[in-house]
Amino acid sequence: MKKVKSIIAESIAVKQAILADELLLAKVCEVAAVMVGCFKADGKILFCGNGGSAADAQHLSSELSGRFYLDRKALYAEALHVNTSAITAIGNDYDFSEIYARQVEAQGRKGDILFALSTSGNSKNIIKAIQKAKAQNMLVIGLTGESGGEMADLVDHLINIPSSTTPRIQEAHIMVGHILCEIVEVKMFGNNV
Repeated sequence: MKKVKSIIAESIAVKQAILADELLLAKVCEVAAVMVGCFKADGKILFCGNGGSAADAQHLSSELSGRFYLDRKALYAEALHVNTSAITAIGNDYDFSEIYARQVEAQGRKGDILFALSTSGNSKNIIKAIQKAKAQNMLVIGLTGESGGEMADLVDHLINIPSSTTPRIQEAHIMVGHILCEIVEVKMFGNNV
């Protein structure tokens, strides 16, 4: 029981640190506004991540393309790893580091957003996707851990969770992602559904 309480306390401490960080909270609001602007301009948001971050990318994209709280129009959001044929073909024909960059090249357009998730901020395939998105005049939102890693200097908007522990970072990523989905949904549709 002591270990269980310790893990829960660690998770709460990370969330309390986020709650106390006015600059970080302002970044979350800024990112929500950027996402709304993209959708209002008929753009799309492409998500990418590895492992647990891929699961988070898929989770968050589905909250936008499906629904969060409101019955409303679908928003164009997609997790790039869900097409296993594309992932395996690109990984086989090129390299695993290219699996997202190739898809960003094919699907991303000026004004679209790449939402890149990486707890370390150093995943090679995520870095290459960011570079490709920037070359195509897409905006890039990064969701990372405390340091931001290499992504910190590459993204337009960085939300770096104040932790260096992967499970605690991922728990906070979902919390922040849910906050963004709720704000986007309310700002896009509000009482108009």
